[in-house]
Amino acid sequence: MSTKHFICGDDAVALGAKLARPQVIAAYPITPQTIVVERLSDYVEDGSLEAQYLHVESEHSAITASIGAASVGARTFTATSSQGLLYMVEGLYYASGARFPIVMMDANRSLALPWNIYGDQRDSLSQLESGWIQLYAEDAQEALDLTIQAYKVAEDPEVMLPVMVCLDGFVLTHTYEVVDVPDQEAVDSFIPYRNFANKMDLEHPMSNCITAGPDYNLEFHYQQHLATIKAGEKLKEADAEYGRLFGRTYGGMIQAYRCEDADAVLVTLGSVTGTVRCVVDAMREAGKKVGLLKIRCMRPFPAEDIRQVLKSVSAVGVLEKDLSHGYEGVVYTNVNSALLSMDSVPKTVNFVGGLGGRSILKQDIAECYDMLLRQAAGESQKERLAFVKLGCI
Repeated sequence: MSTKHFICGDDAVALGAKLARPQVIAAYPITPQTIVVERLSDYVEDGSLEAQYLHVESEHSAITASIGAASVGARTFTATSSQGLLYMVEGLYYASGARFPIVMMDANRSLALPWNIYGDQRDSLSQLESGWIQLYAEDAQEALDLTIQAYKVAEDPEVMLPVMVCLDGFVLTHTYEVVDVPDQEAVDSFIPYRNFANKMDLEHPMSNCITAGPDYNLEFHYQQHLATIKAGEKLKEADAEYGRLFGRTYGGMIQAYRCEDADAVLVTLGSVTGTVRCVVDAMREAGKKVGLLKIRCMRPFPAEDIRQVLKSVSAVGVLEKDLSHGYEGVVYTNVNSALLSMDSVPKTVNFVGGLGGRSILKQDIAECYDMLLRQAAGESQKERLAFVKLGCI
């Protein structure tokens, strides 16, 4: 039997991790992730979770401790945010290249400078090339469910890659809502512990984290690339199975909303999705044909899924909490790349907002849609990049 809890997003991730029964937890607190590792320490202390809890001295130590634990076949969990994620970067590549199925929560938070503790997605999106699977939650319920699903995908023998579960800082991490928490026995059946094939074993010795020169380096990366693509299929399968077991499913790698006959669609990532959905409903009532496409998985990138949803749409906007200074947002770059192979390419606009935690209001979103609808109706496109709340829409 599942139970209902009134909890914040950080608590939801901690409960999801607890239900996954990690054998090693590497903990280093950083705002707004701290609650996650605090709750996990409580679970270990009260005996409700049997795990080795390592309170390490830095984020770099957290990822290296996780790598060490995973290298001997232990199910592992860690969490970080912002500058802490950047401090881990060296280890991120080791973890993915060694094919260790670590699960890590990232509380999305702006990067310095200017110093800022509030949420945007520049931290995790800066690491799209690190070889980690990247998943993004819309709300606390999805955060819990994604944490559990992450282990299913990461530990699949055809994947064996680390997964980053991303939550918008404060908007999700510290906001409370009712969350349905699954039964432990049901989660155990969903993600039974797998005996990793690439672990250190005295009975069956092998080399891990080896050097590979020009003759073989490409082959390793090609295999990792194929495994990352396979992770998309596995996420869809895991999400469908999760729906059968627990009654909740999220569409796999993306989730489309009222896109079937839409003239204009906004593409979103993370918590802003809920606000956009409300605006879509209101504009639909006013007779405006708008839709929403939520991306749940940035790596692997769901290019074909996006093309299928947007194949008949005239104008597409990407609303993101990210900016690659001097060019555009990286989510927009990825979406545009996917659309360029279509026979009929829609007009596209990049809407950048929410940096440093600035609110994106319903009115802001409605203005984004109005611009897209004008372009869908034939208005000439002046700009591909618009900044929310700077009078640029």
